[in-house]
Amino acid sequence: MPTSWMLYELMEISAALGLVVGSIVSAMALRRAHKRRQRLETQLKAASGAFMEMLNEKLDEWGLTPAEQDVALFAIKGFSTREISEMRNTSEGTIKAQTNAIYRKAGVSGRPQLLSLFIDDLMGDALVAE
Repeated sequence: MPTSWMLYELMEISAALGLVVGSIVSAMALRRAHKRRQRLETQLKAASGAFMEMLNEKLDEWGLTPAEQDVALFAIKGFSTREISEMRNTSEGTIKAQTNAIYRKAGVSGRPQLLSLFIDDLMGDALVAE
């Protein structure tokens, strides 16, 4: 038996309303996601700035020379001795002497311990067992 034209029109109107409602809900979800992304980007910038501030405070606290501070930053960023010497246009021996002075002033024995100082400060009380 054929479908009446009223039922057919009712089905089309329902489908159109469903599409409109779906579009509105999708737009709201997209807007909410965009706001969340912006908020997270702002928080990341703040955290990055706080890390650099903390890093500079530590380097000043240890009494590093400007050259040693540059080398320390490169070392923390993960550059090798050779790469640091190329960027600073100095010999690898100079960089090794500067990194040894950095480790001595920071009270650590090497790069992993130097990095762990900053990680510990960043993590704060989060590592303390409950």
